Amino acid sequence: MQAEIIAIGSELTNGEKLDTNSQWLSTELAAIGISTHFHTTIADNLDEIVTQFRLSVQRSDLILITGGLGPTLDDLTRQALAEMTETDLVLDETSMEIIEAMFQKRSREMPERNRIQAMFPQGSEPIKNEHGTAPGIWMEVPRLDGNSICLIAAMPGVPSEMKPMFYQSVLPRVTRGTNMIRFARINCFGVGESKTEELLGDITSRGRDPEVGITAHEATITLRIKAMGSTLEECEHKIAETHQLIQERLGEYIFGYEDEELEHVVMMLLSQKQQTLATCECGTGGLLSYRLTEVDGAADWYAGGIVSRLQSVYRHLASGPDQDTVGFNAAGAVQIAQATQQKYDTDFGLAILLDPHQSWQDPNQVPQAYVALANRESEWVEEIGLTVNRAIAKSRVTKAALNLLRRNLIVK
Repeated sequence: MQAEIIAIGSELTNGEKLDTNSQWLSTELAAIGISTHFHTTIADNLDEIVTQFRLSVQRSDLILITGGLGPTLDDLTRQALAEMTETDLVLDETSMEIIEAMFQKRSREMPERNRIQAMFPQGSEPIKNEHGTAPGIWMEVPRLDGNSICLIAAMPGVPSEMKPMFYQSVLPRVTRGTNMIRFARINCFGVGESKTEELLGDITSRGRDPEVGITAHEATITLRIKAMGSTLEECEHKIAETHQLIQERLGEYIFGYEDEELEHVVMMLLSQKQQTLATCECGTGGLLSYRLTEVDGAADWYAGGIVSRLQSVYRHLASGPDQDTVGFNAAGAVQIAQATQQKYDTDFGLAILLDPHQSWQDPNQVPQAYVALANRESEWVEEIGLTVNRAIAKSRVTKAALNLLRRNLIVK
């Protein structure tokens, strides 16, 4: 069975609100073996909605619609379904009684306009709404070939109404897919999107089973694995085999799985090794310490940190060298990392220097950053070129610092 999800509302197409319903519904369908092939978002325009409904009916076996079931003039889903099937809207007395009773229960007079919510395309079936005034709509629409039908469920756009309606009234009507579908994610850092694809080779080829897709977000590369099979065990076996292939080709670029971020992995490794960390940040606004302290149990291994301008950082690092000896360069980053480790008497000191002088608006200048790590015996430093905006740069350089620590923790 091939599914399609349509979200209706100008507030979605103009960016005022984010469509989270489609993501949620896709996940729920995948859990019962139904693959979603299309997401469509349409503004409140009747002709355009009708045109899309006609197209969707011919290409999808199941259509889930959210939004457009309210009482106002811009709520057009029921009218569009009627025009698409060339039927009239007819009043459902039972639905009308339920809507009236809901207003009475709230000691409010029902506006006449709310009658439209009890009207349905002829031949359709109302879906009871336990949490609001807008019933859903269930339809089975014949395709042009005359041999098959498309199942349609229209639900409210409000998630607190849509989700229980889906569970209680839509899901039981949907035939379970013949295949199970399972997903997995592998997270990587230190390699670009195109280089990742090059290293993976045929693993990301079209039509491969399981599918492997690549997404990038602030220098984190996520590999998305989608496996289909007749049983859960078959899906998990396919994912495990692909995991192994990816591990062989990407190696230490892989830092975690599913929702794991670099800070989670770093804290886990520090805990395993019973080692401690202190940080010093110049130019990040404290993003590194924020990420570390968001991890449960971080206080056991994270001794604390300093957030400062480079010019005044040694006012906070009493054990460090004089301010005049520190510059915005690799050596300066190492000095600060060493001084941080000594001040807090931790196993590691981690420093970030983000250039405060370079212009982020000048395309001819490449803002620079340095990340440095020091323990009681050694130090490591990396220079990072940043050609992105300041917010993304802070995130990227913070991840680079965490990854520098991670790499050293996994080899010791």
